Parts: sequence; C-alpha cells; structure tokens
Amino acid sequence: MSTEARTRRPSLTEPARASRPDPTRDRRHGRRTGTARTGSVLKWVYLGVGLVFALVPFIWMVSGSFRSEADLFGHPASLFPTSITLHGYVGVWQQLPFLRLLANSFLFTIVTTVLTLLFDSMCAYALARMRFVGRNVAFVLVIATLMVPFQVTLIPVFVELFHLGWLNTYQGLIIPRATSAFGIFLFRQFFIDIPVELDEAARIDGAGHWRIYWQVILPLAKPAIATVAVLNGMALWNDLLWPLVVTTSNDMLTLPAGLTLFGGAHVTDHAVLLAGAVISLVPIALGFFFAQKYFVAGVATTGLK
Repeated sequence: MSTEARTRRPSLTEPARASRPDPTRDRRHGRRTGTARTGSVLKWVYLGVGLVFALVPFIWMVSGSFRSEADLFGHPASLFPTSITLHGYVGVWQQLPFLRLLANSFLFTIVTTVLTLLFDSMCAYALARMRFVGRNVAFVLVIATLMVPFQVTLIPVFVELFHLGWLNTYQGLIIPRATSAFGIFLFRQFFIDIPVELDEAARIDGAGHWRIYWQVILPLAKPAIATVAVLNGMALWNDLLWPLVVTTSNDMLTLPAGLTLFGGAHVTDHAVLLAGAVISLVPIALGFFFAQKYFVAGVATTGLK
C-alpha cells in the first residue's frame, strides 16, 4: 500500500465518527457541581444564622421601647408587644433634658471627629511623606499606644484636666479625645499607597508640604476619611465612661451617659431606657448609610498595594 493511501484523510462526504462521552469526566464534573452546590447552601446557612443573631437583639430593643413594664416582665422572651404604648418615648422627653443631651452628643461627636480627622491625617502625612530622623520609631510608638487601654490613662488625664480647670467643660470633654492611634495608622497606610509622583509634580509647581497635603493627598483620601469618621464617630457617640468621668452636671452629659439616670438602685424604667437607645441609634445608622460607599472602599483598600 502506498504512502498516499495510508495517510489519506477522510473526505468531507464521509460521516463523522461519533464522539463517545467520557464517563470519568462526567463523574468529576458532577462531584465538582455537587461540592459547589453544598458550599453555596452552607454559605447561606451561615449568613442566615449570623443575621438572626444580629437582628434578634435589635428587634427586641425596638419592640421593648413600645411595651409597658408589665408586658416586658410578663413576656420577656417575646419579640413583639402584646399592646403598643408610647410610654417610653414620652418618658424620654419628660424625665430628662433630652434636647440638651442630644445637643451635647452631637457637639461632642462632630467636633471631636473633625479634630481627629485633621490631627490624625496631618500626623499620618508626616509619617508617610516626610523624611526625618526617628520617623519609624515615632510610628512604632504610635502603634504601641493601641495596646494600652484607655482606662489606664484615665486617672492621669483626669488629674491634668483638674489642674487646667477643664472639668465639666466642653474643651475638657473634647480635646483629650481629639486624636487616635488607629486613625493615624489607617491614614498612614492609605497615604503610602498614593503615588509619590503626584507630590513631585506638585513641588515642580512650587507647592509646599501644606499645599500637597491639603490639595493633593486629602482629596484622594476620601475612603480613609469616611472610614475614620464612621468608626471614630460611632465610638464617640456611644461613649459612656468618658462623659461620666469628665462631667459633673446633668446639663453637660451626653445621651448615653444621660440614659444611665433612668437606672436606679431599686427602680429602673426599662421602656424609657430602650426608647432612648433606639433614638440614639438613628443618627449612627443614618451616618453609616450615607458614608457606606466610602467606608467599604476604605476598609477594602487600606494597607493593600
């Protein structure tokens, strides 16, 4: 037989040979599909369990703010009231200077957060962009303060405020909380990721450090700003210990500290406490809702290269 005959290819008119399915490949594909389906089901189960643990206390708190004391003690495990009453919300306005407490909370949270954003970002810019002796040592010392609980420094700070005459004042309430090591760390990590070429281009135009910081770095750091603002604002708004230590009159208390006045040694109005907690939750929820896009971006990108 000639070489041409042995190597002849089938013509287009010849019927194509039917391909046989590979049972081994089908079984492997079936196992992968089953594993993926099982993983998806487990993921939704985990998410569902976590959602229940997160929402049940919140639902009980909101429901309890519309319940009477008899209903709360008669059916403590119930998530829904047997009868709806506004006693808790009326008591918040009648039994406390609620508007004053709310104003103090807004003033303390907003002013302190703005100062924190300013001071932390300036310190982080120096640590990330400026070259000086001891820069790394300074950053390590800042990080080391994260391991020191705030309660450890509470008495020395209180004594210092006493000698300055700042107890029961807004400056004594705000200034000691006007910076945070976590904010410095987060800003520094974000600033490091910004290209240095932008600084060099600004210097060619005659910009100094302040102009570079204010007009180049900060506009690009919106995710970090939103992240620090949300986290720090939530911590300040819910802070209980610091306002109780620094302030001595009811007119200077913030909302979380003022709500403690409802808890007595013998009688506690739980409905009023829960109503105040629900009201205090609304500003934080709104702030997180409007800053959610930047907050998620800041958490996802900070420290990554």
